[in-house]
Amino acid sequence: MAMQLDSVVPFGRSRDEYIKMFNLTAADLECSVLGVGDGPASFNAESTPLGSNIISIDPIYQFSGLEIQQRFEAVLDDIIDQVKATPQDWIWSYHSSPENLRHNRIQAMQLFLQDYELGKQQGRYQTAALPTLPFSDQTFELALCSHFLFLYSDHYDGDFHQASIRELLRISTEVRIFPLLTLMLQPSPYIQPIIKACQDGGYIASIETVGYELQKEGNQMLVIRAQ
Repeated sequence: MAMQLDSVVPFGRSRDEYIKMFNLTAADLECSVLGVGDGPASFNAESTPLGSNIISIDPIYQFSGLEIQQRFEAVLDDIIDQVKATPQDWIWSYHSSPENLRHNRIQAMQLFLQDYELGKQQGRYQTAALPTLPFSDQTFELALCSHFLFLYSDHYDGDFHQASIRELLRISTEVRIFPLLTLMLQPSPYIQPIIKACQDGGYIASIETVGYELQKEGNQMLVIRAQ
């Protein structure tokens, strides 16, 4: 079934947010990186001029920049209103307030849009979706999955998560997933079974605290790497 843009909430994060969400070091930023479900993040746009080698994938990239921007503008105020209505669910340490969050999301979108068409021509933005990706084995040194796996545990079942992570491990040496909470601010029920499956498969899997928190208690990522 073709993706319907009106079912998407295209919120993107900045390069600095990625660095903090995934504990990225200078060495990490020199790796070949796959950004999974990047949407309108500015991570690729900001990092490429600094020498990083990043490919971002998302099914939303089948749409034009204008279409993505229009969808973003259609949902932005509603999302911020929801955030304002649930003050107990958010930590304002990185973003200082709901309005600051709104400003930062607009800024990330603008940087993404400025880079999008050139990035598509260069192959840095590719239309693809888990659990099957169009890359050869071990194409990347690092795969970063932001705000998709685990977050949407109510939408995608355990089999989907297992298959997706197997695919990410096929094409990359190391996988990092953030956050580990669902949309309902609960730890995903799939985390521990996935950790066990990865460890049984000979991988090192661990939960690490990161320097970023927006969802309350959402400051952890899962790291999976080869032995």
